[in-house]
Amino acid sequence: MSQRTERRGIHVDQSDLLCKKGCGYYGNAAWQGLCSKCWREEYQRVRQKQIQDDWALAEKLQREEEAAYPGHTSLGPFSKFEEKKTNEKTRKVTTVKKFFSPSSRTASKKETQEGKTSPSISRHASFDTDQVSKDFVEFLKNLQKPGREIHKQCRAFLVNMSSKKDLGADELSECVQDFYQNLADRQMTHFKGSSESVEQVMDQVEKYIMTRLYKSVFCPETTDDERKDLATQNRIRALHWVTIQMLCVSMDEEIPEVSENVVKAITDIIEMDSKRVPRDKLACITRCSKHIFSAIRITKNEPASADDFLPALIYIVLKANPPRLQSNIQYITRFCNPSRLMTGEDGYYFTNLCCAAAFIEKLDAQSLNLSPEEFERYMSGQASPRCSSAEGEWPHTGQGAGVAATNPVLAQLNHNLEQLSSISSRQEKVMEAAQSLQADLLSWTESVQREVNDILEKYPLTCTVSAIDANNIDNDNLPPPLTPQVFAG
Repeated sequence: MSQRTERRGIHVDQSDLLCKKGCGYYGNAAWQGLCSKCWREEYQRVRQKQIQDDWALAEKLQREEEAAYPGHTSLGPFSKFEEKKTNEKTRKVTTVKKFFSPSSRTASKKETQEGKTSPSISRHASFDTDQVSKDFVEFLKNLQKPGREIHKQCRAFLVNMSSKKDLGADELSECVQDFYQNLADRQMTHFKGSSESVEQVMDQVEKYIMTRLYKSVFCPETTDDERKDLATQNRIRALHWVTIQMLCVSMDEEIPEVSENVVKAITDIIEMDSKRVPRDKLACITRCSKHIFSAIRITKNEPASADDFLPALIYIVLKANPPRLQSNIQYITRFCNPSRLMTGEDGYYFTNLCCAAAFIEKLDAQSLNLSPEEFERYMSGQASPRCSSAEGEWPHTGQGAGVAATNPVLAQLNHNLEQLSSISSRQEKVMEAAQSLQADLLSWTESVQREVNDILEKYPLTCTVSAIDANNIDNDNLPPPLTPQVFAG
């Protein structure tokens, strides 16, 4: 059996979405298939091992130096290593103390004022930040004393983060996640809060913290997120020819309700880039996914399955080509409250989006049930699925015009061309009918003229004088005229 008849579609086992360590939480490709909890444990283990290795290397170098120069009292590598660690700890303590002095807060404000670049962007960002700060304070007022403690810790954390702009993305993520974890543990132990109330508080804390840190931690210069964004966008543009049939998507866009849900899903996934808070970005992904499930349910007249969802999500991503997709995925991965990514519908939909992005990067001829030659022709623009189907090649679906479903711009262009062709053929028929009518009118006029002439020739007209006019020339036999009678009253 040929490859083309063995349509396999896109299928991902649900177990592949879970953490590779078997903890039951959702994994993430950015964490090497681990959940956030297992990844933090692995990251800390590797980091601790690196510190121990560095310590052992410093001791080894010091011993070698002492053996090479006995009695020499110069500052060895190990001493320098210890001095560096001591200075780092002292600097952190001194910096934290300065955070709570009025002068430091004033200086921070001045530095913030000097760091502004675009007035319009700064005013917009300042308005959002001020509004979020007001909402956060109003929310904490209901908590009274715990609220004041939370606000104090958040402000101290923000000041601390302002001095760590040179850290890498992983280190910044580690700082934020540690703060989330410590604050949540403190609420559970000291404030005796329930799980629901703690989750509400952490949602507000995340909104407040990440709105203030967004500009410095989203797509930082220390990462290659921007390069990945450009590569993903170029890849999606190159795959503009992929049809809904190639992905085996169970959606019929000819149905108005399905088409409406597809448009809403595309809008939501594009809107994700405009949000600042990781939770808000996740909400956009969740709304997009729910619209996809609705479109599949309407098409199939039955509830959608997980196997139907991933191909449809890939199709939506290809049609939308969301801006800065990789940066948004990395931002959510690094700075979202980890409990949202490990469980629940938000975590499930986000994990599927990561799978969709990875699939698009590795998409090949076999994934679309094409031969390598066909795939290369489509990628290079030498051919298109629409032309191939017109020549009797793949795809053979028996659905007529439905086979030509490509990206919306090309589909609309093809639809307009078909309408213009139909109008042109109708116009030709109207012109032929008008010319025939004109010829009929001319022939009818000529035939009427010939008939009139024939009758005139057969029955010629003659002018004669009537008998009355000939015999009564003097009008003698005519009755007298009527004269008016006058009556005297």
